[in-house]
Amino acid sequence: MDEHFQTLSSSVLASPIIWKNGYPYFIHPLTDGVPKLDHAVLKAVVRMAAERISWDGIDTIVGIEAMGLPLTAPLSIEVNKPLCIVRKRSYGLDGEICVDQSTGYSKGAMFINDIHAGEQVAIVDDVISTGGTLRAVINGIQQAGGIILDILTIVEKGDGMKNLQLEFPNIQFQSLVRIDIKDGKVIILD
Repeated sequence: MDEHFQTLSSSVLASPIIWKNGYPYFIHPLTDGVPKLDHAVLKAVVRMAAERISWDGIDTIVGIEAMGLPLTAPLSIEVNKPLCIVRKRSYGLDGEICVDQSTGYSKGAMFINDIHAGEQVAIVDDVISTGGTLRAVINGIQQAGGIILDILTIVEKGDGMKNLQLEFPNIQFQSLVRIDIKDGKVIILD
């Protein structure tokens, strides 16, 4: 087993589970910001992400607020690509695109700025469960004329990625670790 994958998977396996409105949440520093994020886990994720995507054709990395910030900032430095963050509030800039986000556990608006027609992007997100957040971001970037080549999530849980792959067959989807929750514990599927 790869050293970076081992570091990530060990930290994910140690995640506590909480239930909110009948939905199981695993709590991890990369997906929730608590508890403290061990630098070795972040370093492992950045290295894995840097190796997984062919960066030559990518113009911009797109991250999604909030946990996209600590994930994509060091990745941007590692691969020498600019970073655009999808925000949860409007700034009213020219060309700003508002998208509706609906997931299994929340609803709200997100705002995409500074993506231009023909720009080739890679989206890096912390976790995919239902796919609602990524679907909204994909649609917004496409509305701006951006071309999404790759989507990488750190953690994949549920059928959201599989459903998005069927909906958007021209985009390369991948995750660093696939999980499920069984008997109140996180299990690794890969």
